Amino acid sequence: MADPGKMEEGLARSKVAHDIENMRKKEDNLVEEQQRLQLQEQQQQPLVKQKTKRIATLDAFRGLTIVLMILVDDAGGAYARIDHSPWNGCTLADFVMPFFLFIVGVAIALALKKIPKVKDAIRKICLRTLKLLFWGVLLQGGYSHAPNDLVYGVDMKKIRWCGILQRIALVYFIVALIETLTTKLRPTVLKPGYSSIFTAYRWQWLGGFAAFVIYMVTTYSLYVPDWSFVVETDDKTTRYTVKCGMRGHLGPACNAVGYVDREVWGINHLYRYPVWQRLKACTHSSPSAGPFREDAPSWCRAPFEPEGLLSSILAILSGTIGIHYGHVLIHFKGHSERLKQWVSMAVGLLIVAIILHFTDAIPINKQLYSFSYVCFTAGAAGIVFSAFYILIDVWGLRTPFLFLEWIGMNAMLIYVLGAQAILPAFVNGWYYESTNNTLVFWIQKHVFNNVWHSKRLGTLLYVIFAEIVFYGVLSGILHKLGIYWKL
Repeated sequence: MADPGKMEEGLARSKVAHDIENMRKKEDNLVEEQQRLQLQEQQQQPLVKQKTKRIATLDAFRGLTIVLMILVDDAGGAYARIDHSPWNGCTLADFVMPFFLFIVGVAIALALKKIPKVKDAIRKICLRTLKLLFWGVLLQGGYSHAPNDLVYGVDMKKIRWCGILQRIALVYFIVALIETLTTKLRPTVLKPGYSSIFTAYRWQWLGGFAAFVIYMVTTYSLYVPDWSFVVETDDKTTRYTVKCGMRGHLGPACNAVGYVDREVWGINHLYRYPVWQRLKACTHSSPSAGPFREDAPSWCRAPFEPEGLLSSILAILSGTIGIHYGHVLIHFKGHSERLKQWVSMAVGLLIVAIILHFTDAIPINKQLYSFSYVCFTAGAAGIVFSAFYILIDVWGLRTPFLFLEWIGMNAMLIYVLGAQAILPAFVNGWYYESTNNTLVFWIQKHVFNNVWHSKRLGTLLYVIFAEIVFYGVLSGILHKLGIYWKL
């Protein structure tokens, strides 16, 4: 007769073995199901990863900004109406800098939406900031005299420390740092309501508000004393004195923006050809450049830094508004929801700017980077960005904007080659008998100016076809080859 204990033990072992076998079968089935799903996903994915329309809109806007910069820099001398406003007001050229800062903000939001390691992100932010500062000083510090003068070198006593890339570096550093350090404080899902996007990213707005307070308090409360400067010519040295002794002045001579730069950087390190030289008070040729009037005020000859320290602090607000548009892009998936947020904010900013400007409370002024200027240009950027989004994302009209997208993909390279005239300088380096007899000058004179019998119109057409179209084609070729230069 069998032992009941042994029978129960055998049944238990059999049951365990049966359970183990069932678990193995389930695991095998799960593995097979996972492999089937992975194979299905691979079959559904395209062989070449397509660039998303959202990023295409970003690149197209960035490319538009580069094109505007080349246009106003090289054709502004012929058409003063598109060049920087001599003081109050806003022209086509005055949109370039805030458009850059706006798109920097949008890009930061997209680049830092997922941060695996905060320390690594901070390291990358610091490294990129240093690169921007280096290239800014090299390109705009006075070392290169391209493209007209085939010389290089700068007197360190007169080097210009500020510039476009330096301002972008400061704004990028502050805005990206706040975005990185507040990663764990922001929600992944927004609460219902229009204002939820603002409260979710309150630290970013607090950073922009802090920049606003610093700028406004300094601008309207800092006492600006009398100051002097020296103008050196070939035959003599003349010292001029500017009478100030006031606070809260928003004119060219005695504003706090210029005073801060003179004290921090030194007057010899400021931009020597400020746009206020085209004011009626300075020249009879206004709004174009021309010789100084005999009765021109002394400050007409003085240097002034358009990308100075105090004005760059308020420029942080331009980057803050840009990053808000990026946050909307991340959290709102529907076209109508995104456009509602973007357009409503843009219209509100434009209304505030117009009220401040036409009531003479705070005039729109690029040189001072006034608060009304921030609102006006950020509102315009929001409208243009929304229009690009509708055309490219909603309507799918990507092809007409491909050349802007290509330039936007290689924005830094085209900025260096075109906006800073490094490529024309290289071409001009190959001249025949005289430095005025170069390929660039020959094309300008014979292909454009002489054909149209107008230096003014010839200059504009040269900039459009020999520069902008050329850089668009070059960017397209580099895109096809997969060549990009990014900091």
